[in-house]
Amino acid sequence: MWLILPALLVLHVMVCFLLVLIVLMQLPRSEGLGAAFGGGVTENIFGAQTTHVLSRFTVWLGVAFFALTLLLAVAYTKQNSAKTSKVQRELMSAPVPIAAPVVPAAAAVPSATAAPSATAAPSASPAVTAP
Repeated sequence: MWLILPALLVLHVMVCFLLVLIVLMQLPRSEGLGAAFGGGVTENIFGAQTTHVLSRFTVWLGVAFFALTLLLAVAYTKQNSAKTSKVQRELMSAPVPIAAPVVPAAAAVPSATAAPSATAAPSASPAVTAP
C-alpha cells in the first residue's frame, strides 16, 4: 500500500497537467484563451481533425482524472482507517482505571470575619443643604 499511493498521486498530477495542456491547445469558439496560446498552430501541426482528436482526448483525461481521484480517496481512507483501528485496539486492551470513591464536601462553617460585627455603628453621611 505504501507504494501504490505515491504512484497514484504522481499519475494524478500528470493527468492534471495533460488535461490543462490539452484544454489550452483546443481552438476557442469565440477567440478565448486558446487564441492567446496560438490556437491555429495545432491545426498546422496535427492536421484538420485536431479538434475532434483533442476533444476526445479531453473526455478520456477527464474520466481518468475522476477515476484517479476516487481511487486516491478510497486508498487514503483505507490507510487512515487501518491506523485508527490500531489505536482503537490499543485503547480496548488497556486496563480500565478504578475510580476513587467520592468524598462528600465538608459543611460550610461561617467564619468570624465574614459576619458583620455588632459593635460597628453605621456611618452617617452629611446632609446636603440647598442654597
